[in-house]
Amino acid sequence: MSDGMPHWAPPTDEQQQQYGQPFPQYGQQVPVGPDGKPPLWAPWYGIGFVDAVTRFFKKYARFDGRASRSEYWYWVLANAIVTIVLYGSFFVVLFATSPTTTVVDDNGFSSQVSGAPSPFAFVLLGLFGLWWLATIVPNLALVWRRMHDVNLPGALSLVSLVFWPVMVVFACLSPNPAGARFDRPEGVR
Repeated sequence: MSDGMPHWAPPTDEQQQQYGQPFPQYGQQVPVGPDGKPPLWAPWYGIGFVDAVTRFFKKYARFDGRASRSEYWYWVLANAIVTIVLYGSFFVVLFATSPTTTVVDDNGFSSQVSGAPSPFAFVLLGLFGLWWLATIVPNLALVWRRMHDVNLPGALSLVSLVFWPVMVVFACLSPNPAGARFDRPEGVR
């Protein structure tokens, strides 16, 4: 052409059809068991809150397979609720039951001295510690499976131990159908 602009021919029917078709993985459905729920090795897209929490404990230490965004974020919500209740209760009991006395020194300055807190505060702190210990392995497994759902190696979840904002970004990514390579159906084991 004389104006220096490139000239493209319109696509042929074969080219149009090639680019108009979705990837084959996008058309694949997640298998459903007789109870209407996906098996544990498959992600459950659109899972509800209670089912996500139940599924979290059923897949306690499974590092294979994938976890959908809803599986991940509903568990994060449930874990945050339990943590806030336990930790918040600890501080309420700690400050509400700790006896304080005001002491005035020889110069007229006063200060408050706290006594020993209630033993119940230590029980709550112990419950918080037990919760953390009981959920550390399944938390790591869930994050590992979430990485698989976006087609990333699960070991990237270890980055969250040092730099958690990266994990937030990874957890927000859309599922990638190529992540199915991490699935291990029960019959294949």
